[in-house]
This record gives sequence, C-alpha cells and structure tokens, in this order.
Amino acid sequence: MQLVMFNFFPLLPPTGQLRIVPKIDTGLHYDRYLREVIDFLEKDQHFREKLHNTDMEDIKQGKLAKELDFVSHHVRTKLDELKRQEVSRLRTLIKAKQDIEGGNDIAVDHQALLKQFEYLNHMNPLTFEVEDLDRLIKSATKDLENYDKERHEEFKRYEMMKEHERREHLKTLDEEGRRKEEEHYEEMKKKHADHPKVNHPGSKDQLKEVWEEADGLDPEDFDPKTFFNLHDTNGDGLFDEQELEALFTKELEKIYDPTNEEDDMVEMEEERLRMREHVMNEVDSNKDRLVSLDEFLVATKKKEFLEPDSWETLEQNQAYTEEEMREFEGQLARQEKDLNLKAVDLQKQREDLERQQEQLNAQKIELQQVTELIYILPEQQQHDVPQNQQNLGQEPRNIPQENQPLPPGHNSLPHDSPQMPLDHNNVP
Repeated sequence: MQLVMFNFFPLLPPTGQLRIVPKIDTGLHYDRYLREVIDFLEKDQHFREKLHNTDMEDIKQGKLAKELDFVSHHVRTKLDELKRQEVSRLRTLIKAKQDIEGGNDIAVDHQALLKQFEYLNHMNPLTFEVEDLDRLIKSATKDLENYDKERHEEFKRYEMMKEHERREHLKTLDEEGRRKEEEHYEEMKKKHADHPKVNHPGSKDQLKEVWEEADGLDPEDFDPKTFFNLHDTNGDGLFDEQELEALFTKELEKIYDPTNEEDDMVEMEEERLRMREHVMNEVDSNKDRLVSLDEFLVATKKKEFLEPDSWETLEQNQAYTEEEMREFEGQLARQEKDLNLKAVDLQKQREDLERQQEQLNAQKIELQQVTELIYILPEQQQHDVPQNQQNLGQEPRNIPQENQPLPPGHNSLPHDSPQMPLDHNNVP
C-alpha cells in the first residue's frame, strides 16, 4: 500500500519498519483533534495492520472505521478523553461567539449549534465510537479537497481588493497625479514581467535545474529515481505537498524578489500553490494527495515530462474577470452603505443617551435643591418667629411671686399696712 491517510497515517514499507509521515498542519479548524486521534490509532498494532491492507476508496467509504471496535481498551479510553475535550472546546468557542454577538442574555442551545460540526457525533459527547472515526475521515477528506479551492477564492478577493484600493486612490488625485500614478503602475507591471523563462513545473527541464543548482550535480547525470530519493526529505517513499512545493523554489525566485516593489509575496505563494496543484493533477494517479516513487517514475516517461508546454505565470492569468470586479465593488458599496446606516443609527443612539443623561443630571440637581430646602427651611422658620410668639405658652419671667422680694427700686407695702380701696371715680 503506497498511500497515507491525510498525510498522517503510517506507511509500512516492505522491510516492515514503521515510518510516520510528518505531522503537518492541514489548515483545518479541527487539525489538532485530527492529529491527536491519529497519533493514538497509530499506537494500536491491529489498526496499523488493517490500514496497511486497506486502499483509499475503502477508507473513504468507512470500512477502516469499523476496525475501531478491535483496538485496545487503552486506546479507546484515550480516544474517549480526546472527544470529550474537543466537545468542551467547541462549546467554549460557541459561547464566546454568542457573547461577542451580544447574546449574553440568550440561553445557548449547545446541541443545536454543535450540529454544524460534522466531524464528530455531538449527540454522544462522552465516548469515541465507530461513527466518530467515520465522520472524521469523511469530513477531513472533503475539507482537504476544498481547501485549495478556498485558498484560490481568498486570493481572488485579495487581488480585487488591491485593485479596488488602487482605483479609489486614483479618484483622490488631480489629472496630473493620476497620469503619473498610472505610468508608475504600468512600469511596475513591466518590471515584474521581465524575468527569466519559467520552466514547466514537474518537467524534466525544471527538475534538472534543481538537480544542478540546488543539489550541485551534473545535469548530464540526472536520474529520476536518485532525484526522488534526494528530495524525499523524510525518507517515507512519498512526496507530500510540502516536499513538492519545495521543488519550485528556484522557479519562484526567477519571478519574485521580496526586496522589489513590483513583486507581491502573496502572489508568490499563490504561484507556488498553482505549481503544486498542476503536478499533483499530472502525477498523483490515485488522488491521495501524495506522490509515490512509482507514480513519479511513470510520470517521467510521459511526453508532458519531456516536452512540456510553456508555463503561464500569474501575470498572464488574471485572477478575476472585469465582471467579477464589478460585482465585488458592488458588494463593497452595499457593505459601505450598510455600515454608514449603522453608523448613523449608532450616532442617533449616542445622542439619545446623551440627552437622557442631561435630563438625569437636571433631575439630580433639582432633587438636590429640594432636599436642601427640606432641611434648611425649618431652621430659617425657627429664627424668623416673632419674640411674643416664641413666649406664648411660657410662664412670665421676673414677676414676683408671693413672699418673693421685689427687684431693687420697687416699693413694697408693709405687710401690716391696710390696703387702700380702689376709687374707681379717680381712675383717669
């Protein structure tokens, strides 16, 4: 068997020595979970033997997953633990997403949200079963097949955004400024296109150039099998995608220089991806995303290897059409309009809040004034009451009582003196 599942599963060569394909990042959001599951499956002797005798189509159809029932108890226990950790991670991510979207007061239905994650059975969050391995294999196969397509779409959006920003910048310039900017733009395009001939990726000419310049060997001694063994850096008998892409470095250096203004390193990586995809399509006959020695040697006997067509680089193949550009700019315009409406709405909400705050502040001041009046007025009233009103209800002071001496200067009648009768006729 000369395939490796997802660049992770082991290859058992004829010598019986176990070799493991390097654990590279697949770019999938569940990459870590995928790698950890495979790491533990590799530790089970029964599973390794079944993998050795199973072809890619049977793996994709789920036949290998059924062998999970026969792996050791220790491995199954560890897989259960890995699944519980992954479900917990997903729930945490979903909750964080809900919080960011402002749904803090909304009850999160984890089971409903977990349905979007097809690579595990979320209905059983506790144990790793045959269905989980089957889902993981099928999801990874599908997602890896779409991965390059998504990267191309992302690159197309990058190129359209770059062109959109250039056009918008031109609108801010006067006529003379636009003329100079357009001249500079055309000059940079011309400089970028002025590079040595690029060999067809995977052709004899391209590989011989690597043989001579990178390996330091005589091009007349070029041997495909020796070349393969030299560049199979991990010695597993296969070219994976990273090993293939490394073969194109010399060709890319002809086109791109990170010190040049006219060369875009994002475009360089897209060119590398295009080259790798082309070679995979030409050489990878069983479509396992790997190139075996046999596949490589078969390809070196084809006419395309000996007499290839010229290779068209990115500047000769624009990533988007003008119609796609118009649609993209229309989307940007709609997004900008929506953002402006939201900004107006947010500004209105801010003004309303400021107005409410002002009203609250005014009410607070008014309340403080009323409170002061409640406590201050009684004191003022106490000070403002007339003296005769303050003495009401009080016993007169300084009025001599019986047997009480009179104040100095007052004459008193002797106690034995007869009191004179009051003559009412003499009252004035």
